Amino acid sequence: MDGAMPANFSPPGVETQDDDAFLADVRAFLDQALTPDLRLAGRRTLGVHAEIGACRIWYRRLYQRGWIAPAWPAAWGGTGWTPRQRFLFDRECSRNDAPILFATGLRSLGPLLIEMGTRDQRDRYLPAILSGDDLWCQGFSEPGAGSDLAAVTTRAVRDGDDYVVNGSKIWTTGAHFCERMFAIFRTADGEKRQQGLTFLLVDMDTPGITVVPIIEISGEHEFNQVFFDNARVPVANRVGEENDGWSTAKRLMELARSNNTPAALVSRVLLRTTAALAESEAELEPALRRRLAGLWIELEAFERLEYAALGSGRPRKGDVGGTSMLKLIGSELHQKVAELALDIAGPRAAATLAAVGLAGDTVDDGARALAKHFAVRAATIYSGSSETQRNVIAKALIAAR
Repeated sequence: MDGAMPANFSPPGVETQDDDAFLADVRAFLDQALTPDLRLAGRRTLGVHAEIGACRIWYRRLYQRGWIAPAWPAAWGGTGWTPRQRFLFDRECSRNDAPILFATGLRSLGPLLIEMGTRDQRDRYLPAILSGDDLWCQGFSEPGAGSDLAAVTTRAVRDGDDYVVNGSKIWTTGAHFCERMFAIFRTADGEKRQQGLTFLLVDMDTPGITVVPIIEISGEHEFNQVFFDNARVPVANRVGEENDGWSTAKRLMELARSNNTPAALVSRVLLRTTAALAESEAELEPALRRRLAGLWIELEAFERLEYAALGSGRPRKGDVGGTSMLKLIGSELHQKVAELALDIAGPRAAATLAAVGLAGDTVDDGARALAKHFAVRAATIYSGSSETQRNVIAKALIAAR
């Protein structure tokens, strides 16, 4: 393999004539809807989503086409696609550099509300999630509660029809541009730390909420710390029972981990690395060539695992081991691909994004390889660290014995 994409790179199974009409429809839409600016935003993505302006444009175009929520039930605005069609669509978006959506609400909160929300909550929130009018951030981690989520201390004290919230959340991706947040807060002290937590939906323009940016080592601004100072959240915004937010949060994390780092996201980086290599006149040394070939094999194996695990349309409730496995393998493979891109860039990776535009394309490629490497370091921490995922998988295996 000399830097070209494997000839047999395809979704699990062989494409059939039944796929032809669907793929033709998808490709025609992408050709028309993906402008050069949107494709550039997709290629330049370093973190978990593309530049937010491009995200919002692409989100709206998918919504207008009726394709924004492939995994949702058709009755709630989903496409009605099969798992295979969803896989093919994600693959085509990757190959065409579509912007990576900021879609926390779409991928985790929306399905959670369909399962566990009240009728009023579904009527109020789901349409705005589908249209992209409301983007949602996640308020789980705190300065003293990261992977140990049960250590949450930010308080929500019941006061009539409201909860009064004090404390802070940290590493809150997108809090600076999101309209809403879903979060867990401590409402009581139980015998176990998992007891006494409550899951609430919060408007980000609520008085008493302050968002402070955290700039990453890559230079990107994705994370924030969010402070609550007597912020009032209506009791009607609670999902699930008071003091049982742990159960609600666990289900949401099952949904989130199942699509946290999908194969389509990893393939974007590997495709770009392979394409850049094919266009380069440099000869790739044998050790790097073997790593590149090996990563294509790992990616195909991951695709097949993902396809098998999610073939039912959404992760089964209680299948924490399966969703943790997808998150663990996907995030660690993502890091491996970013590390290879960094090694291939060689001395050019010493450049920074500040140098882009001052030299040729090789400087740009090197600077972005380094920035991507830094950005992906967080992949094995957010949504639960790799150590946490391995513990969850081990417990599931022991329980299944």
